[in-house]
Amino acid sequence: MNAQSAVKQYPRMTLVCDYINQNLDAELSIEQLSGVAALSKYHFHRLFSAFTGVSVVRFIQLMRLKRASFRLVFEQELRIIDIAYEAGFDSPEAFSRAFKRTFGQSPRSFRASPEWPEWHSKFQFDMPAGGVLKMNVEIVNFVETPVARVEHKGPREQVLETVGRFVAWRKATGLSPVNTSKTFGVPYNDPNTCVPEAFRFDVCGSFDGEVPANAYGVKSGVIPGGRCAVIHHRGSHDKIDECIYYLYRNWLPGSGEELRDYPCFFQYLNFIHEVDECDLLTDIYLPLK
Repeated sequence: MNAQSAVKQYPRMTLVCDYINQNLDAELSIEQLSGVAALSKYHFHRLFSAFTGVSVVRFIQLMRLKRASFRLVFEQELRIIDIAYEAGFDSPEAFSRAFKRTFGQSPRSFRASPEWPEWHSKFQFDMPAGGVLKMNVEIVNFVETPVARVEHKGPREQVLETVGRFVAWRKATGLSPVNTSKTFGVPYNDPNTCVPEAFRFDVCGSFDGEVPANAYGVKSGVIPGGRCAVIHHRGSHDKIDECIYYLYRNWLPGSGEELRDYPCFFQYLNFIHEVDECDLLTDIYLPLK
């Protein structure tokens, strides 16, 4: 497939992937998905595999297992048998076999101690960089926000371990509750260019006052106020880099703006256990002078 053809087909494959993620509980057939892509079913399967590196059937199973993974770790009150049925398996045993074959851990083991780097490696699909030619950028005044924060340092594939620690702190203490507080992420460097061990990322929740001493490593902090450029990102957190690079590479040079001495940061408006991955909403802020 030449570059011009790839660019032409990219939106169709992206549309299909989004459709799958929005309909994980439905029966998804090749005929139905090729219709979404507006392609002949005889060519659709080959095109999809060429773009993702896996078959349609495997992609659907992986997306259901991905949702199940988040259910296991971040919704501990759910029974494994119910997560198995939601993921489309006829029995917990079948679910356990597929889960372990994919991630190298049983569902119970993953719930207790997830190995996130191995998990991440299963979702590195071969979708070509495509993209968004123009994004809507707004200038806003961000209000200084006191936060409770926990620092992650190390490979970005392990950030979810830190997220899990922050979620556990929220649940154990009742402080900075997710339903009534704002949730932020602050990457202090670019994980694509720094050595994995040097990557630093803060997981934060809005919180007034001093954070009480705790065993989770959560401390008090603040996200400073000021002017910011902001992009509204819809979709997987794995694609946030596209928006960040757009701000730096495409928008900033012609904007007449100067950067403030604080890293870009994210506000997560919803979460993977609440919505389909393609419906995740994230505001990306770029601090300006």
